[in-house]
Amino acid sequence: MKQISLTGFLVLLCLQVNIAQTTQKYPKADISFLVIGDFGRQGEYHQKEVAQQMSLTGTEADIDFIITTGDNIYPKGVASPMDPIWKSSFEDIYLGHSLHVNWYPVLGNHDYAGNPQAEIEYSQISRRWNMPARYYSKTYKLSDGSQLLIAFLDTSPFELGYYQDEDEPFRTNVASQDTSAQKKWFTDLMSKSNAQWKIAVGHHPLVTSGPRKDRKNHVANSWQALMEKVGVDFYLAGHEHHLEYNQLSPKLHHMISGAGSKITALKSTEKAKFAQSANGFAAFFIQPKVLEFQFVDESGKTLFSQQIKK
Repeated sequence: MKQISLTGFLVLLCLQVNIAQTTQKYPKADISFLVIGDFGRQGEYHQKEVAQQMSLTGTEADIDFIITTGDNIYPKGVASPMDPIWKSSFEDIYLGHSLHVNWYPVLGNHDYAGNPQAEIEYSQISRRWNMPARYYSKTYKLSDGSQLLIAFLDTSPFELGYYQDEDEPFRTNVASQDTSAQKKWFTDLMSKSNAQWKIAVGHHPLVTSGPRKDRKNHVANSWQALMEKVGVDFYLAGHEHHLEYNQLSPKLHHMISGAGSKITALKSTEKAKFAQSANGFAAFFIQPKVLEFQFVDESGKTLFSQQIKK
């Protein structure tokens, strides 16, 4: 039998430990996905660096899809499905193989400042951009036969301040939407579902530690009580350019993932379980009885992680 030196044995042992640590960085899950928001700035403000780390995390975590929390293209969305900014702010930035999965976006206020319908129509051009309507849902089957239900919302029409915006096209885009119809759709969807996990995604947060902390929150007034009533487990938002986690009630958890490019300073964090002004994104890992998420910065460091059990 070939002999191995003590030094060689220690090297092999270290390699095995490192491999184990690498493979255990992200938990195994039935469904895993990334969440990014407020990102499309033609690669600037660390957008490229975040995208590169998303690719690495996507590979290691074996992600199934990517969710965006809106403000997909700055400064004023897109003009059409053929707008060149799609290439410079999306296609040429998110290049990694693991990022060529389905992307499920929602619209933000900056998207409304352009042609929001064009972002829906881009789904017919891009093989990974999947936005069938301004609000929609996706259902996934978990290993025990239970389900994960995700509702993608269009929250800009619920922000009353937008109806007095100086930009006339922006006002028209917002005012053209039927908010009552959307809330009825959401209520019916969630009330009739017996999904094990119910997640909602929108652009505007219900709470924030960011610059808008003390502003009147019309979106929260419209949605928070309803989400609690119909059993939403997690609400994912952007709009504020940082990473944050709050637990709003024993049932309803809340995240801001809006740090895909330009970040802003925090105002006050006294009510947040975690809040940091850092470029990055969130990674979710869902099993029938356990939901785990992590905030990952552009260098790959896990800033915060949390498990929620049922």
